Amino acid sequence: MRNLSEANIGDNITIIKNNANNSLKERLLALGLTTGANVEVLRKGPKNNLTVYRIRGAMIALRNEEINNIICS
Repeated sequence: MRNLSEANIGDNITIIKNNANNSLKERLLALGLTTGANVEVLRKGPKNNLTVYRIRGAMIALRNEEINNIICS
């Protein structure tokens, strides 16, 4: 198990658990980061702080501090 922020470009991963705080957790759930969701890592920003993911067909960019609490396989 690892954090979503540790995934590499091209990885297809499955979300195991969302350990974010209340407001951030609700936002991530609304974006589709729910338990069992499949996520593809598409690309990373120039400083590796911003990463673009494909989540349930949508491309979503998230910062590492937003996704450090997402556990995936």
